Amino acid sequence: MAESGACRLQPHGCACESLSPTDELVSRLHFDAAEGRIWLGEQRMLLLHNSTMGVLRQELIEGLGLDRARGLITRIGYHCGAHDAELARRLRPQDASADAVCIGPQLHMLEGVARVEKVRLEVDQEAGHFLGEFNWHGCAEAEAHVQAYGIGGDTVCWQQTGYASGFVSRFMGRPVVFREIQCRAQGAPHCVIVGRPAEAWQDTEDAQGAEADLARLRADELSLGVAATSAPRPLLDDLRVVGVSAGFNAVCHMVRRAAHTQATVLFLGESGVGKEVLAQALHRIGPRAGGPFVAINCAAIPDELIESELFGVDKGGYTGAMATRPGRFERAHGGTIFLDEIGILGWTAQGKLLRALQEREIERVGGTQTVRVDVRVVAATNLDLKREVEAGRFRADLYYRLNVLPVRVPPLRERREDIPVFLNHFLHRFNQRDGRRVTGFTGRAIDALLAYDWPGNIRELENLVERGVVLASDDGAIDIAHLFVGDEALPARWLALQRDGSLRLQAANDPATPEADAATSAHDDSEHLARQVQALLTGQATPGAAAQLSLEQLEAALVRGAMAATGGNQSAAARLLGLSRAQLIYRLKGLEAASDG
Repeated sequence: MAESGACRLQPHGCACESLSPTDELVSRLHFDAAEGRIWLGEQRMLLLHNSTMGVLRQELIEGLGLDRARGLITRIGYHCGAHDAELARRLRPQDASADAVCIGPQLHMLEGVARVEKVRLEVDQEAGHFLGEFNWHGCAEAEAHVQAYGIGGDTVCWQQTGYASGFVSRFMGRPVVFREIQCRAQGAPHCVIVGRPAEAWQDTEDAQGAEADLARLRADELSLGVAATSAPRPLLDDLRVVGVSAGFNAVCHMVRRAAHTQATVLFLGESGVGKEVLAQALHRIGPRAGGPFVAINCAAIPDELIESELFGVDKGGYTGAMATRPGRFERAHGGTIFLDEIGILGWTAQGKLLRALQEREIERVGGTQTVRVDVRVVAATNLDLKREVEAGRFRADLYYRLNVLPVRVPPLRERREDIPVFLNHFLHRFNQRDGRRVTGFTGRAIDALLAYDWPGNIRELENLVERGVVLASDDGAIDIAHLFVGDEALPARWLALQRDGSLRLQAANDPATPEADAATSAHDDSEHLARQVQALLTGQATPGAAAQLSLEQLEAALVRGAMAATGGNQSAAARLLGLSRAQLIYRLKGLEAASDG
């Protein structure tokens, strides 16, 4: 493997020629018969009858229809693959070689899905190249489908192709779509899947089928920004908010349900999660698509001007009003008005807005006539409006009028499966805009991006990728040093609790180049504390160190370390520490209170 971490392997002679489960994977599988639990790494597993999965599959097909059931089952598989990739990442940190990618097929066999035979595998992460072909022998999913429906003309291993797409997308840092080109359910001797980056399918005869598979991963038409009856769009859509995570798909479902109604929708979520783009999608797929979409940021307009902006002004309504001017509500007549950052709206404007929502009529500033308006109101805020009501800053009657259909948009740190999709999308956009030829991301960069907390959400990710495209070389890949050059705080090193009860100092991303070392050279207080604890436990503490380290600090270091080591999974962290989940939550609340104090 080259020093850069890139690796291209030809169909024969690679290190993963044998795909039987490794001892390392088997050692991560634990059966706790006393508690009735099975663990694969930090993930709880279940043993299920394959016939049970067949019954569930049949119920979904009969209840939802073939195509919707296929999309749901494919997304379930993608979710499983992305989570198994986290286990593989811990086994092969910062490694996107074929050896690391082959952990996915090994997990497939360990989990009883099929016997996997590698036919061809080419991996070059930094160049964005992936080509994989695998045979599945004795696939459980095909077997369950045949038992219910018999031999047919379609491929049916939807969950497992979704799994492969999710697993490899995590390693490549870009959407990789696997398609089943031959299936046991068609009467073939075994199943065959082929995987390529999403855009690479465009030049193949299977491009249309791959496009449909990618649409299923993205929760149908809304995430692609097209209506169900529209013609197919390219694999790389120009819409900024796309995703494959369960959280994103749940938001898409809510938006689709609301689109053909007149209900007021309130988008809730942190700054930068894409609330306005979702509001545009709501407008575009609804019956008001032919009307105007008018957006106003309530935080960007002074209090004394907000009423005239919303409701307009009559000539002479105030000093300097030389002509009658319609407001945003009138301009949105027949369409949608989007009120962003509505939580900071002044008290007087709130009262007038309430009347507009109730009566569907407005009165211009300085005017004496009411104007009827036909608008759909969509609002958004990053504030807790219920708390604002309790604090007396927001009208309760307006809150309940707006809170008809609240839609919480999860922050990026809660939908990390979407990060490879965004990385690929933004990389292509900025390459095209600036005439650059940046090929992709290094394994170190992808690990850092997936571990980062994203306080600025999608907007911050977009900015970092743009920065990377500016700083990286043409025909080269974006590395950590090209991304985290500002005031972004990379995850600190933590004290990891091992299965044997020992403690080990561990880094979220371990830089392997001088440039990366320079980008992560600033150590914070938590790393210093972890070193103190490690020194005490190994008997290497300097005189007086014990007096500087309290029991509370040690407990805090262990709790934070367990949370970091499990990616914020409270149940897994509690198991590492030998606590119940309730006990861990109690300690976390204590840490938050101490931090706030």
